[in-house]
Amino acid sequence: MSKLKNVGVREFRDHATTYLSGSDPVAVNKHGQVIGFYIPVERDHEQVKQAIENLGRTVEKILEETGMTEEELAQLFDLRRPMPE
Repeated sequence: MSKLKNVGVREFRDHATTYLSGSDPVAVNKHGQVIGFYIPVERDHEQVKQAIENLGRTVEKILEETGMTEEELAQLFDLRRPMPE
């Protein structure tokens, strides 16, 4: 792993895709104080591919069995909304 890089919250937000796809750990600062760390893990690309395929099959099965649309399913994962009864 490389040396820890220090970035501000805005910098991290504005360049998140770069940091999240990189291999360097990042300390995220707000007003000069560390508020969190991003520590990447090594990725097994075959495992990631398999997990995505499994997720796709699971989503298709849920949609088929419940009759939900993709939008309705996605809304269940919107944490800003109250949970359905």
